[in-house]
Formats: sequence, structure tokens, C-alpha cells
Amino acid sequence: MEHLPVEVIGNILSRLAAARDVVIASATCRKWREACKNHLQTLSFNSIDWPVYRDLTTSRLEILITQTIFQTTGLQCLSILMDDVDEFSAAPVIAWLMYTRESLRQLFYNVRTTPNVNILEKCGRQKLEILALAHNSITGVEPSYQKFPCLKSLCLSYVSISALDLSLLLSACPKIESLALVNPEIVMSDAQATMELTSPTLKDVYVEAISLDKFMLEADSLESLHIKDCTLELFELIGKGTLKHLKIDDVSVIHLDIGESTENLEVVDVSNFTIMWPKFYQMISKSSRLKRLRLWSVVFDDDDEIVDVETIAVCFPRLSHLSLSYDLRDGLLHYGLQGSSQLQNVAVLELGWTLITDIFSHWVGGLLDRCPNLKKLVIHGVVSETKNNEECQTLANFTSYIVRLMRKYIHVEVQFEYE
Repeated sequence: MEHLPVEVIGNILSRLAAARDVVIASATCRKWREACKNHLQTLSFNSIDWPVYRDLTTSRLEILITQTIFQTTGLQCLSILMDDVDEFSAAPVIAWLMYTRESLRQLFYNVRTTPNVNILEKCGRQKLEILALAHNSITGVEPSYQKFPCLKSLCLSYVSISALDLSLLLSACPKIESLALVNPEIVMSDAQATMELTSPTLKDVYVEAISLDKFMLEADSLESLHIKDCTLELFELIGKGTLKHLKIDDVSVIHLDIGESTENLEVVDVSNFTIMWPKFYQMISKSSRLKRLRLWSVVFDDDDEIVDVETIAVCFPRLSHLSLSYDLRDGLLHYGLQGSSQLQNVAVLELGWTLITDIFSHWVGGLLDRCPNLKKLVIHGVVSETKNNEECQTLANFTSYIVRLMRKYIHVEVQFEYE
């Protein structure tokens, strides 16, 4: 070990990341202390990693972090995540940021301070590429001054920010590619909750737990959009048809518009969502490159609507992974097996139920007949802890049916996942 260059030792310590481990390892000898001081790139303080952080007084913890940071000279990644710790004083936090900001490339920051520290002011106009903020407030964004010329990824979790400041912040990041908004507190200037975001460079957008009247996103380069646990009256995506991945999970939206240029869509994943199938299908019907389609726990706006497997087979010829959650209401199966077109490229088929009936067994068999090149079948089910005799018998009949069916499809791997 004594023959290792200090640069290599610095790389080893950087892979440890956790401040406690780095300090212990660097105490090995003078060479390791030198590596820690001059070549350490990554340092992390996380109250989850080391519960002792929670037992220390705030002032003692501030001193500990200050001493550790100030023993380094070129940190590129700094993570300070103190979820269960009392508020820090602003002064030491500002000192940490000012000391490291010229070399930092990545900052993960979840520290409550009194008063609030303006992270944008301290870290703007530097080389930061990744910024993740949590439980902070952002006010008065000045794009001309608080510019982030190198920032590619921005994550705001439980952050208070106005719709205008968020829009200005995006304009201050000319190279941003990834944006994540998790349960933000969006401050509105008028009665209508409206947010309009524009970025020509955004490729990946994740939005969780947002409630708005109107959300407009203009992103000409967007490739991935994931909306989760949101309540929206209107969501509109304006772009140039670059979208490849669309995921909607537990969203309430009255009007959804992802644009007409959907030719590049490869993945559509919709779950826990009320849907007007004809309108939604019209949006994705031109997606001839679609490889994965998932419709799970989808509620149809019209009880008479049917998703025709024939239509799926014809419109999405490249489909290789199909996931459908079986639903039966008033004797009507919402995923019809009409027609004879086959799903030639489907290699993985995931099927599920919430309430199993004998019809489900025949539905599974019908779908298997339509997938001549299937390699894997995954059955998802919900099993009640207090099953009556009829439910037990139905499950037993289904199991027997699957055993008989698999004798016909011996080349197909079968997997069961019950909740």
C-alpha cells in the first residue's frame, strides 16, 4: 500500500464518500492524510448513514463538518443531507459553500438554516453540473447574476419557489438536461395556479406531487417525461416530437396534451389513471416505434370503452413488452381479444388482476395465442388475506389452468407475483 500514488489513494477515499469513513481511513498514515487533503473529490455527510449525527448538538455538528471540509482543497462532490437534525446557523453553511464552490461539480444539499441561505447566490456562475436541493426556499431569482453555465441536472424536493422564479431559474441554466420537481411548494402571484416552463435543452423531466390548474412545458429536446401523484386541470407539452418515454402514475388531469408528434415514442407506461381511451390512443397511435406499453389499474372514462388488442397489434408492430391489468365491470372486459393479428415481437407479457374470475384464465390463454414469440409471462395478482371458499376455489382453478396451459407453451418462462 505504501507504493500507491497519492492520487490513487485520493480516488479510493473518494469512493468511500461518507465523511466518517474518510476521516478514519485518512488517519492511516501521513500519506493518506495528504491524499485526503489534496486529492479527495467526494465527501458526504448523511444523518442516515451515521445516526450519531442526530445525537450531537447543532453547534458541535457544525464544527465537525467545518473541520472536515476545511481539511480538503479540491472537492468536486459535496453531499450534506441532515434530514433529522435541528436548524443550522447560516454562517457556517455559507462558509462551507464559499470554501468549496470554485471546485464543486455536484452539490446535494438538505440543510435547514436560520436565516435561509441563498444557495443560488453562493453557487452561481461557477462550474456546478448537478444541484439537488431539499427543504429550502428560493426567492428573487436573477438570471443575469445567478447564472449556472454548466448545470445539467437540477432536483428540487420540498422547495418553496414561485412559478416565475422557477421559470427564471431554468432560463439561467443554458445547458440543463434533467429537471426533477418533488412535492414543491409553488407560490402563485394570482388566483389561478399556472406554471409555464421553457427550456430548449431539457431531455428528462420528473414531476411528483404537484397541484396546478395549468402546467405548460415547452421543451424541444425532451425525451423522457414522468408525472406522478399530481392533480392538474391541464397539462400541455409543446415540443418537436423527440419524446421517447412517457410515464403517468396516479395522476388526475382533465385535459392532457403531449402534442401530435409522437412518432419517436418507445415506452408508454400508464397506471392508476382515469383515461379517455379514444383520445389517448389518438395521441399515441402514430408511435410505430413503441416497444413497451403498460396500462395498469387504468379506469376508463366511459364504461363501454374497450382497448382492442387487434388495434395494439396493428399500430405497434415493434412492441416487445406488453403489460395489461385485467378489469371486468358489469360483465364487460375492457381489453378485447377481437381480431386475429398477432403480437409478433412481444417477448415479455405481464398480466394482472384485482379481482380474479374464471374469465381471467381464458383471457390469459387468448393473449398467449396472440404472442407466438413469447419468452416470459408474468402474472400479477391481489390475494385477499380473508379469502372465502369461492375465492379459494377460483384461485385453485386458475392455477390448474395455468399448469395445463404451460404444457402447450413449454418454451415460456412463467413468474407469479402476488400481493
